[in-house]
Amino acid sequence: MRQSEMLVPTLREAPAEAEAVGHRLLLRSGMIRQLAAGIYSYLPLGRRVLLNVERIVREEMDRAGCQEVLLPIMQPAELWEESGRYTQYGPELMRLKDRHTREFALGPTHEEVVTALARDEVNSYRKLPFTLYQIGTKFRDERRPRFGLLRGREFIMKDAYSFAANWDELDRTYKAMNEAYCRILERCGLEYIRVEADAGTIGGQGETHEFMALADVGEDTIVTCKHCGYAANLEKAAFLPAESPLLADSEAGGRAEVLRIATPGVRTIAELCSFLDRKAEDMIKTLLYLADGQLVAALVRGDHELNDIALKQVLGAEELTLADDAAIAAHSSLTVGYIGPVGLGLRMVVDADVAAMKQAITGANEPDMHLSGVRPGVDFALDQVERIRFATEGDRCQSCGETLVFTKGIEVGHIFKLGTKYSDAMGASFLDHNGRQCAPVMGCYGIGVSRLMAAIAEQYATEDGIRWPASVAPYDVHLIAVSWKDEQQQKVVLELEQQLLDRGFRVLVDDRNERPGVKFKDAELIGLPIHIVVGRGAAESQVEVGSHMLAASGEMKRIDMTAQEAVRYVTEQLV
Repeated sequence: MRQSEMLVPTLREAPAEAEAVGHRLLLRSGMIRQLAAGIYSYLPLGRRVLLNVERIVREEMDRAGCQEVLLPIMQPAELWEESGRYTQYGPELMRLKDRHTREFALGPTHEEVVTALARDEVNSYRKLPFTLYQIGTKFRDERRPRFGLLRGREFIMKDAYSFAANWDELDRTYKAMNEAYCRILERCGLEYIRVEADAGTIGGQGETHEFMALADVGEDTIVTCKHCGYAANLEKAAFLPAESPLLADSEAGGRAEVLRIATPGVRTIAELCSFLDRKAEDMIKTLLYLADGQLVAALVRGDHELNDIALKQVLGAEELTLADDAAIAAHSSLTVGYIGPVGLGLRMVVDADVAAMKQAITGANEPDMHLSGVRPGVDFALDQVERIRFATEGDRCQSCGETLVFTKGIEVGHIFKLGTKYSDAMGASFLDHNGRQCAPVMGCYGIGVSRLMAAIAEQYATEDGIRWPASVAPYDVHLIAVSWKDEQQQKVVLELEQQLLDRGFRVLVDDRNERPGVKFKDAELIGLPIHIVVGRGAAESQVEVGSHMLAASGEMKRIDMTAQEAVRYVTEQLV
């Protein structure tokens, strides 16, 4: 391909709104352009990367015995109402009406559509098990699109759905998909971790795992144990109870009375710590939530953060939101900033570390007032004690007791055991070998194709460009003529191009009438595995070959050799 005929609008500087280094380089190398917030066009080079990622995903899905389909993006709202997710999914679901005012959704995922398909087409155990997959565009109305392709409103995803006659069949498919995902990420050259996860809005009745590409820009926190290999995302991480905070000397013997403390204008934990000269671990935060419209209280230690996913599961709530000032003001006994568990009069879910405290400082449920010496289980009831906080630095592994390690990652894949959640809700069934009506046992398996591209860009980013792994690079070789007007250089380039094409390599030829410095800068930005520069040595058939594939630092390693040696070098490195 001639670079002079290709749309590759490289930039010396990235737009200011590009926060992540990979995002900046995708823009600077002319691979993507933003159309609107969270919506991107893939330019020729970027599209080639995306197609290479799709090829790897498709090959591994086919290898795992899956069958490719293409399902509608526009989905009737009635299907989502059947599954119960039309309201549950929330504002991220993009909704629209046709000219007849019939409601539709732009699919963020396809559980409903594929279950309706199976309901209509599968009526016997003889047609089970099978797995369908597709690669296509998805839509989610993200509140805050960011980091380019990592959190967009329109994106490319591979989603697969398995149907089985029983849980044993599902287990076998789940294992096969897990292995396929590992192969996909390894072939894409990604460093990743497989972690236990929460099912979120997809739901399900069995285990679920996420595949995390390690990256500092990742929005997900991964909790691991280097000793025993345990790994989970932050929402799912299990850990041993924290040690109870040490009491001040004056309180070591225990205190029988609760003391009122005037705290004018002190509303937050940080302000209270400063005002009383105490640590956050000596305090209890009382947080109010609306669980399916009912006001409930959740108690965590002042130095801990509440895990709202865990709380939602404990409460069995369909919808859980932090109570706003208006919801709190509806209860005359509550004062924002001074809420505490003593005499609260609401259902309370108490974190296990709060229940273990000897004494604590809490809100007094009246303006400008707090309480000290509050004893959990004595001054307020411990009717429901659960683990509802996030793991934090210093927590120990529940499996082996070693200290947990926290890293950042990008979720690029997620696999679920759905069970019969959707088949039951939507009336999908089949006759088993005994003639009984049964619901198919389902699994679903998603992998973000455009997210994989973005994750690779993050892991392979340097100051000068993205060093694309050979498996996904838009071309194999970048042939660069220092001066395309030089007939000898042009002759060597064209001969090299033909020899490489004959051997099945993908070649990008920089035939532009640009300064050498511009060509070299653009080549670094584009980041193909091997560069061959044809310059002054062309008359002697001498070229300079550069490759970042063998350098551990990711820097370009350059070697002088003949044109024929360059062909052999490319073959050795890329075949």
